Parts: sequence; C-alpha cells; structure tokens
Amino acid sequence: MALGKAGFFASTQKDEQTVLLDELTIVQETAKVCMTTAFCLWCHLAALTYLRKTDNELLRAKILPLLERGEVLGATGLSNPMKYYAGLEKLHLTAQRIDGGYVVNGILPAVSNLGANHWFGAIAYNGEQEVMVFVNTDHERITLKEKNHFLGINGSATYTCKFDNVFVGDDYVVAQEASTFVDSIRPTFVLYQIPLGFGVVAAAIEGIEKVKAKQNGCNEYLQVQADELKEKLQHLQALLQALIQSGDVTLQAICQIRLQGVYQTLAAVQANMLHNGSAGYIAGSTPSRKLREAYFLANLTPTVRQLEKMTQIAKVAK
Repeated sequence: MALGKAGFFASTQKDEQTVLLDELTIVQETAKVCMTTAFCLWCHLAALTYLRKTDNELLRAKILPLLERGEVLGATGLSNPMKYYAGLEKLHLTAQRIDGGYVVNGILPAVSNLGANHWFGAIAYNGEQEVMVFVNTDHERITLKEKNHFLGINGSATYTCKFDNVFVGDDYVVAQEASTFVDSIRPTFVLYQIPLGFGVVAAAIEGIEKVKAKQNGCNEYLQVQADELKEKLQHLQALLQALIQSGDVTLQAICQIRLQGVYQTLAAVQANMLHNGSAGYIAGSTPSRKLREAYFLANLTPTVRQLEKMTQIAKVAK
C-alpha cells in the first residue's frame, strides 16, 4: 500500500514501456530483500494489468485508481485458468448468465495476496465460452480458507476461494471473451515474474561475496563464482530491457527469458548455499530462505514444466 500511496504504480502520465520498466525494477529490488513481499507485489501488478487492459471503462475508472494509489490491494486468481489454457487442468469455476450479470460457482485452489477488501480476477465457463470477472473478498458468498503449509512463502496470504452462488454484475466483468483477453495479458502477466528471480540472484551474489574470505579463501575453489553469476544476470537483464524497448513483447520471447531466469535462480541459490557452508544449512538462515524462494519460483504458474512445454512446442511449430 505504501508503494501505491508514494505514486510508484501511477500509469496515467507514462507510456507503457516506462510503466513496465519502472515496475519491473520495483519487483527486483523487493525480491532482493524478500521474495514473499515481491510475490505479493507481483499479484498486485497482475490485478493492475487486468484493469489497464480491460474494455470495461466503468470498471477501470472505478477500481484502477484505487489499486494504483494503494488504497486497496489486488491479486491474480488466474493460476488455474492459465493452466487450463495451456491444456494442463480443467477450469474450476462455472458461470451462469442471469439478468444483469453472472452467478459463479466453484473453488479456486490457491489465490495469493488476499485479505479484507482485496480484489482479484477469476475466469469461469458459462456453457459457451469463458468469462473473466473481478471480485472482492468481502463478498458474503465467497469463503476463504488459508493455506500456510508450504515449504516457504507462507506469508503470501494464500487462500482457497470457494464461490457459492456469487453474483457478479456486468459492471465487474473484465472480459466477456476471456480466452482472447488472456492472450492479450499473458505476456505482461509472465513478464512481471521475471524480476522475482533477478532479485533472488542478486541477493545470492551478495551472499557469496560476503563469505569470499571464509576458511582462508577456500571458496575460490568452488566451481560457480559470483562473477559468473553476475555476468549471466546482466545478460538476461539486458535481453529483457531490449525486448521491452523493441515494443514487440511476445509471449514466446518472454517465456524463454522467464525459463532461463528460473534455472539461473536455482543455480545461484545452490552456489550461495555451497559458499556459505554449514552456516547456510542452519534453519532460518538467509541462504536457506533464498533456496526455498527459488523453488517457489520454479513452481509459480507458469511452472518450469509448463514453460518447457510451451517453449518446446513453439520450437517445433517454427
């Protein structure tokens, strides 16, 4: 909320490239300190993306300023739909058309960055096509059940969301044709995830450099060193910046950088653990936390498995 109140999410006087580059920097700098906080920030940015891209002018005018000013917080709600469109899962929500809107039923297994009076997107099948809606957690027919049994990132306010005849008025419909809308937002949705890894890699590099002289400089014999990780990070950062500045931010290009970023993050946190030795193996240590954060990133939708499938299918299709 503080970031919004300080104007970091304001988009009205910026072009799209500037908005993306500024917000990517915020995510990366946050992830250097805490992946959980950065992940919640990504959730909020995803919600901003939905309303920045929607054709529903009433919804955009009513809720987007509140989200950009940090007066309310947002979440994604599209983990299941993204997997559905990738052919990995069934869609968990259904929507029945009635006068003035839709009645939505079903259960979303996990939605993060939720709390009182938070907003999130959801996609439901109405018998003919998918519709995307924007809902508030305070709706009396939405039930939240907290999930905090994860290996890490348990402070992400992740909940199972049960929809029990939830009425969503037409004013809160993001897109009547969700499949087309998802195609338009998916590149940005994935784009904002990339600096999560960049921040963790940067933190791992700092962790390695801090223990450079440990045990009389014995770490210099380890195969992976900070300079190598730094060079690879700078290369990916340059690729991402060039892609954004080109104005041709395709899903395929973004997924390739996202996938490389995950593997680089996993390599960096492992190197950090090795350089820190037994100190990193202590429960609650910073290196061990970064290790858990990296494995979370590997399982964040789109997961490594999904990214590998998408990139390899794209290669075959060429």
